[in-house]
Amino acid sequence: MLFWLPTMQAEEIGNKLQNPTTRPKNLLVLFSDDQRFDTIHALGNQEIRTPNLDRLAREGFVFTHTFIMGSMQGAVCVPSRAMFLSGRTLWHVPENLAGVPTWPQVFREHGFTTFVTGKWHNGRESLARSFDMGKAIFFGGMNDHFRMPVFDFDPTGKYPQANRKVVEKFSSELFADACIDFLKSYQGDKPFFAYVAFTAPHDPRTPPEPYRQMYDPADVSLPPNFLPEHPFDNGELRVRDELLASFPRNPEDIRRHIAEYYAMITHLDAQIGRILETLQNTGHFQDTLIVFASDNGLAVGRHGLMGKQNLYEHSQRVPLIFAGPGIPVGQSDALVYLFDVFPTVADIFQIPLPDGVEGQSLLPIMRKEKQKVRDAVFGAYREFQRSVRTERYKYITYHVKDEFHEQLFDIQNDPWEMKNLANDPAHRDVKSQLKERLLQLQQQLDDPVLKE
Repeated sequence: MLFWLPTMQAEEIGNKLQNPTTRPKNLLVLFSDDQRFDTIHALGNQEIRTPNLDRLAREGFVFTHTFIMGSMQGAVCVPSRAMFLSGRTLWHVPENLAGVPTWPQVFREHGFTTFVTGKWHNGRESLARSFDMGKAIFFGGMNDHFRMPVFDFDPTGKYPQANRKVVEKFSSELFADACIDFLKSYQGDKPFFAYVAFTAPHDPRTPPEPYRQMYDPADVSLPPNFLPEHPFDNGELRVRDELLASFPRNPEDIRRHIAEYYAMITHLDAQIGRILETLQNTGHFQDTLIVFASDNGLAVGRHGLMGKQNLYEHSQRVPLIFAGPGIPVGQSDALVYLFDVFPTVADIFQIPLPDGVEGQSLLPIMRKEKQKVRDAVFGAYREFQRSVRTERYKYITYHVKDEFHEQLFDIQNDPWEMKNLANDPAHRDVKSQLKERLLQLQQQLDDPVLKE
């Protein structure tokens, strides 16, 4: 089955989901790996096929400007997931979540049965205290999608190597199967929290052949901001992700990478469709809040880059969709962080937050009680790069060896970040204001570079 399309009438579903007096009982979190914000057909990408994510976007609420805060290492997903799972900012949460409550843990303590499958990149101890059960759990960053080394849930948190097994099934299918088995077998009276963390579309980009054949590289468009090379040294031009394509970047090669990236996402979308179908068949579709998001974006040829080790929109922004009882249909372009999801879901389920959570509930935006929860978002990559993004502008600084570079983009008029206005006299005051705002955020967030 390539796609699953809804069998319920859209009007019937919409009435159920939009009713503000309806509250969800259960929670399903679908989390992808390296999926950029603009890879959903219903949200404007006419070249990709994502009918199931389209359905969630049409029937739920979409935050189109969701950002990750960044990373102090090349494996951006590690701190991104730590922030997502804790609701804390970059320098206020250890990457292994040691001593920090996770939101599955909090929900577990408030009566939910918690289930996990897929990627967990933040330590085995934190997983053990967060979940009651699990299946096909992958500890690591990436692997052969057709031979995924996984563990079944170990309540001791030890996971000895003797218990590891290699499953010869595509990773997205493996994790979807685990979630489907859980949904079909769950008989408890308690509400459930199912966390499904896919490893797609992270490389190696090896989509199953029927999905690869959907996308002819010759028919895939190069992005307007494609460059053969990045215009200067950003501090991380030879990290692993950047070595996936030759230098300088070749247009045909980049089209192939994009085609494979899209194919991976379409296959992932089909597995999400299987989960949604099971949710409906088990009678839980109308009482379950569904959250879809990803851990970070990806360049795939934009600005001469391939990876996520940068602060451009393509790498900082991720998809974020809420769908389910009490969630209105709509969109917002408010500036939000991925780690706002925890306080938002806690607000929906009326569960108190633990101390230390820094994210903001987005429920008032969904209910049109507020238009925004912040006026700017901050970005950091290692010691090299810092950024501040307002509704209109983005300012990025680069300190690499003895070189200093600045970029200023008018995102409103230049969404592809192609025209650097940093040295434009007409934007001198804007740049000055953004430099001051950036310093304020660095101080507020305890940026370690200020202590050096």
